[in-house]
Parts: sequence; structure tokens; C-alpha cells
Amino acid sequence: MNLEFFIAKRIIRSKDHKSSVSAPIIKIAITAIVIGLVMMLVAIATGIGLQHKIREKIAAFNGHVRIYNYDNNESEVSVHPVSINQEFYPEFKNIEGITHVQAVATKAGIIRMEDTFEGIITKGVGKDYNWEYFREYLHEGRLPDYSGKLNNEVLMSGYLADRLHLDVGDTFYAFFLKDEGSTVPNQRIFEITGIYNSGFREFDAKYVFVDIRHIQRMNRWADDEVGNFEVFVDDFDAIEEKGNEIYGKTLSTLDSETILTQYPSIFEWLGLFDFNIAIIIGILIIVGGFNMITALLVLILERTQMIGILKALGSDDWTVRKIFLYNAAYLIAIGLFWGNVIGIGLLLLQKYFGFIALDPETYYVTEVPVYITPLHVLLLNVGTLILCLAMLLVPSYIITRIVPARAMRFD
Repeated sequence: MNLEFFIAKRIIRSKDHKSSVSAPIIKIAITAIVIGLVMMLVAIATGIGLQHKIREKIAAFNGHVRIYNYDNNESEVSVHPVSINQEFYPEFKNIEGITHVQAVATKAGIIRMEDTFEGIITKGVGKDYNWEYFREYLHEGRLPDYSGKLNNEVLMSGYLADRLHLDVGDTFYAFFLKDEGSTVPNQRIFEITGIYNSGFREFDAKYVFVDIRHIQRMNRWADDEVGNFEVFVDDFDAIEEKGNEIYGKTLSTLDSETILTQYPSIFEWLGLFDFNIAIIIGILIIVGGFNMITALLVLILERTQMIGILKALGSDDWTVRKIFLYNAAYLIAIGLFWGNVIGIGLLLLQKYFGFIALDPETYYVTEVPVYITPLHVLLLNVGTLILCLAMLLVPSYIITRIVPARAMRFD
């Protein structure tokens, strides 16, 4: 093996090799590997990044699993209350993998200004609400504090604030319908303490966060009654399994559903990303492999005399083939190195500077998200190297057809 590797290095470093016909072909093959790896890194990082970011945004507004009263059906607002005196609240102790449980309530309303108005859904939250997701989305001001007495602080989206010509510190009136049959609306005055921008237009266009006690009073609920519960899990891949466990551990009067069933079209669309990424990776590896096959065949053609000499000295076919495969592996490694440098560099620039923007109405994010781990990079590099070398095994078989007597006369 040491002799074969030494000969392979001599082939690569030889002056004749660098000035030969194969030199531009080899450069093209390496460039193809570089471009292919960059595109694969970008496809994986942006595809997985988009999946993760959209999942996070949906979970920020809905939790991973929602527990609600059967009577609420598919209503987007809380109709029939649920008691907070449940075994799973405030902690789901009998199911592993549950990180947080919070009580919320929703109520539809209208914000009326002098020259415009907007329909909204106020989401009532309390001191148990997990604001961690929204710290990232907070654009101006601060998050509301509902840990003390009832207050009028609200968190509004930048989209609604712009349409209503409001800003942090401004107050506004919101109107809510009372019980069925009543024509006199409930009126509340709120103050904007923070403005968020999640980039998820479907949610930004309607959700305003208020103290849950406002909704309890307007609905004439008791202090221990809420609209529903939102449950967070630590592993999104296990969300269906946890959803089934949660359903089995709650009362028969309660129902539950995961965000997968709440927003099926979005998650079906996200599921297509895995297939698209696999197709892109497959095509790029095939393209890079065929470029390396061309380079290998040219190298074999140029070194026909050397192959004949090695065979005449007693080297078997597999030994000679390994020399050229080592050479090809070295060239692929060069392409992978520069592909990693360029690809990871571009991804880091996008992650920290976000120079590529997206339309939030189509992609639910304002800029291309990036998510990649060292394991992704390692598997991609190792997989590319192994698959490209596997593709080179067949063309390297041509070496077995070279006859030493003819090869040494080859010019």
C-alpha cells in the first residue's frame, strides 16, 4: 500500500502531469466537486433551516400539542372553558419528554382607530407563559409582564402596528362581543409595551397577546378556568408519539391534537424538502462522479506506458488500479476541502448577516434560515468521497485490459 500511495503522489506532483493534457480536465473535475459540495451544503443547511424555523414559529404560537375541551371543536377562539385543576398542569409528570405546559385563552375582537380598523384574535396568557420563543422575534420595546396584578400591557406584531399606525407606548381601544344575543360589545383599552415580528404573516396579521384575566372576565369565567393548554416537547421528531401519549393520559372530556394535524398543509409542504434535498444531493454527486470518471480515464490514457511497466515488473491489476484510485481520492479531497471552505463560509455569512431575503407570504420567513451541524458536514463529505470512489471502480477496470507488451510501445 505504501508503494502504491507513493507512486500516486509522484503522479500528482510530477511536472509532466501538471503540464499534460489531463491538467485542465482534472481542474474541471475538482471544480465540479467544489461546486457540487457547496450546493449540497447550501441545500441541506437552508432546507433543514427552513423546516426548523417554521416549526419553531408554529410552536411559538400554538405549542407542540394542544389540549382543549371537546365542545370547542375546531374553533380558533375559546368557547367552553377548561379547569386548570388537571393532573398534567402545571407539570406533565407521567410522560417523559414534556418540557412545559401553559394555560391560554383566545377571543376574537376588533381594534378601531379613527381612520382604520383591524380584526384580531387576542391570546390571553399568564405568568406561566413561555416567552423564550418571542425574545428572538421581539422587534421593539419589551415583553409584557403578567406575573403581578391585572394590567393592560400587550404585545402586538409589527404588521398590525403598521396597519393601525401604532407604536410602542401607544394605547388603543379593542372591542369584543359579549354572550350570544347581546349587541353591546365589551370595550378594553390596552397599551403596547412590545412589538414582535415573527415573519409568519398568518399569525402576525391577527395575534395580539394580552393578560389572560381580561378574557376570563369578559367570558365570565372563574379564575381557575382557561381556554386550552399548550404542551411543549423536547424532541419534535417524537411529536406524534407524545401526542398519542398525552391523549391517553387526559380526561375523556378533553381532546388533544398536535400542530401536525392543526396545520397539515404546511407540514406536508415541509416534508417535501427532504425529498428535494435528496434529489439535489444525488444529482450533484452523479455529476461530480462523472467528471472524476473523465479525469481518471484521461490519467489512465496518459500513463498507459507506466501501467505496462508496472505490470511487467510483476504488479497485479488491483495494485495498479489502487494507484489511480488513490490519485482520484486525493483530487476529490482537494475539491471537498475547498467546497467546505466556500460553502461553510457562505452559510456563516447568511446566518449572521442574512443578506438573502425571502417573501414571508410564501416562505413564512423574512430571510433564508441556516441550520447545519458538524455531523451533517462530516456525513456529506464522507458520503461524497465514498460514492465518487465507488463510481470510479468500474472505469478503473480498463487497466486490466492493458497488455504490458503493447503498453510499453504506446505513445
